[in-house]
Amino acid sequence: MRGVITLRDVLGNLGVVLREFGPLCVVRCLLSAARGQKTTFLEIALRQKSP
Repeated sequence: MRGVITLRDVLGNLGVVLREFGPLCVVRCLLSAARGQKTTFLEIALRQKSP
């Protein structure tokens, strides 16, 4: 278990992420994976929304 999300992980679980966390989370995950950022899914999914 690497802990860091990859584009393959995001695309493989796209339906679940969209249904459970919404489209904004999907976009954040895709951007993070495409940029090659070393981050975990929970860091993205539980990120506080900016006011």
